[in-house]
Amino acid sequence: MSEFAIVRAGARLGNDVVIHPHVVIEAGVVIQDGVEIFPGAYIGKEPKGAGALARPLQFERRVVIGAHSSINPHAVIYYDVEIGDHSLIGDGASIREQCCIGSRCVIGRHVTINYNVTIGDRTKVMDHAWLAGNMVIGNDVFISGGVLTTNDNAIGREGYHEGMIVGPKIEDGVLIGVGALLLPSVVIGRGAILGAGSVVTKDVAAESVVMGVPARFVRRVENTEL
Repeated sequence: MSEFAIVRAGARLGNDVVIHPHVVIEAGVVIQDGVEIFPGAYIGKEPKGAGALARPLQFERRVVIGAHSSINPHAVIYYDVEIGDHSLIGDGASIREQCCIGSRCVIGRHVTINYNVTIGDRTKVMDHAWLAGNMVIGNDVFISGGVLTTNDNAIGREGYHEGMIVGPKIEDGVLIGVGALLLPSVVIGRGAILGAGSVVTKDVAAESVVMGVPARFVRRVENTEL
C-alpha cells in the first residue's frame, strides 16, 4: 500500500492487491486478489441526497471488486456496487449505488453509471457515456463514446415514482454508435445496431439496423455483422 492511502477498518483486501497513493477504501469494501487501484480512486462512497433528491436513497454498505480488475485514477465507486473479475474502470468514472457490472467489462474514462444499473459480461462502455438509472444492459454490448440515455419522459416534473422512471433495456450483442441518444423504456433487441447520432424513440427489433432522428429501420443485420 502506497503513501497517503486510506483503508478503513472493516475493509478486506485479497492477495497481490496494489493500492497507489491517495486511494480511499471505506469499511465494507472487499477487494479480491490481484486488483490494482490507481491514485485518487474512492471506493465505498456513501450516497448523499442533501435534501434535493426526489428518489429515496437505498443502499447496502458493501462493495465487491472482482479479482484482477483495474480501478483507474479518480474513479468513484459508491456503496452497493459489485464489479466482476478482469474488469477495467477508467479514469474519472462514476458508478452509483445498486449497480452490478459483469466480468471482463470496460467502463471508459469519465463514464457515469447512475443508480440500479446492471451490465452483463464482456460489455464495453466508451468514454463520456451517460447511463441513466434503472437500466439493464446485456452481455457483449458495445456502447460508443458520448452515448446518452434517459429514464424520465416527464423530465423530473412529476417526481420519482417507482416503476415509471425506467431507462432503456439493451439486450445481448447490441452495437451503439457514437453520440446516440436512447429515450426512456425503449428495448433494443439482441444484436441490433444503432447508427451514430441516432435518437431512439421506440423499441428496436433484434438484428436490425436503425439510423437517424428519429431512428428508423434501415435494414437487417447481415450475417457477417453478427
